[in-house]
Amino acid sequence: MLQTLTKLARIVGCAGMATMLAGVAAISGAAPAAATSRIKDLVDVEGIRDNQLIGYGLVVGLNGTGDSLNNSPFTRQSLQAMLERLGMNTRDAALRTKNVAAVMVTANLPAFATQGTRIDVTVSSLGDATNLQGGTLLVTPLLAADGEVYAVAQGPVAVAGFSAIGDAASITRGVPTSGRIANGALIEREIAFSLAQLPHLRLALRNPDLTTASRIANAINDFLGPGTAAATDPATVRLLVGGSGKYGGDVISLLTDIEQLRVDPDQTAKVVIDEQSGIIVMGQDVRVSTVAVAQGNLTVTISETPEVSQPQPFSETGRTEVVPRTQILVDDQSGNRLAIVEGGVSLQQLVDGLNALGIGPRDLISILQAIKTAGALQAEIEVM
Repeated sequence: MLQTLTKLARIVGCAGMATMLAGVAAISGAAPAAATSRIKDLVDVEGIRDNQLIGYGLVVGLNGTGDSLNNSPFTRQSLQAMLERLGMNTRDAALRTKNVAAVMVTANLPAFATQGTRIDVTVSSLGDATNLQGGTLLVTPLLAADGEVYAVAQGPVAVAGFSAIGDAASITRGVPTSGRIANGALIEREIAFSLAQLPHLRLALRNPDLTTASRIANAINDFLGPGTAAATDPATVRLLVGGSGKYGGDVISLLTDIEQLRVDPDQTAKVVIDEQSGIIVMGQDVRVSTVAVAQGNLTVTISETPEVSQPQPFSETGRTEVVPRTQILVDDQSGNRLAIVEGGVSLQQLVDGLNALGIGPRDLISILQAIKTAGALQAEIEVM
């Protein structure tokens, strides 16, 4: 650790870094805490998943903030079809209402949701409606990917945003054309899945990794016995339900105990860069090989300070003139030098040192990308 700090001190070369190095040295003797996680937080169990639902409907009762029927033909057709089903023919009528809006309704059907239970739905405007506040969604069937109806939604729409418009100004907060209906959909059909009848289960890793998958399989085998679990690929651990005889086929109790086992997950060395906001996120295993780094910018400053020239008193031929005065300064930061970054210095130590020199996030991003191009950054860079 002291050798690494010495390398970093040569990289930075500033007096202000001494205090930071002293603080790092003071805490270097502390043992790192084990960053273990529950298997429950690392994997998804096969079959325990949500299903997405979607539907098309009408929101009525809007205070003149709905769709313009001339600009939204689908709203006009839907309104006419609904009225015909209720026994009214409006095909030849001139509809001018602004209190109706066509919307898309979306929801997530939870795993093992039973018939008769309720779920939340999200309502989003499809036409040129300006506000859904005060509206009521009419009966809307919600379909899954197979085209079957699994739920029916209806109810008053709750909108978090608002919009106020005056003659000379307007203000909008949030998104008034989108809202939610709490418990707004009633489940009409269940998705059949027999979890307890499966001879084996697959645990899908949320962050696929060979080492993590192997550690999960080893933790399960240590708890239940050899041969119960095996990592088939970086994203899957295969669990043999019949191999855990003490549970007597009780899959729920088996999964409950397995979910609480703790594993130390591994992660790849990665640097995530958001160029728009200048945010840099890095993993602890990122390392930098020996490389030379120099950073400098060319800054040109131009300032105009015009002066007024007055003629001598009682002069018959003189006149007032504006004399331009221009000052140009060029700063090429000639004092900057190449810094040698020796192998073994972590990326965190490098960034801390560059920050101590006053290098901002934008320059850090450019330096890290240049180091990666040179092949000295032992990590994957992901630019958002």
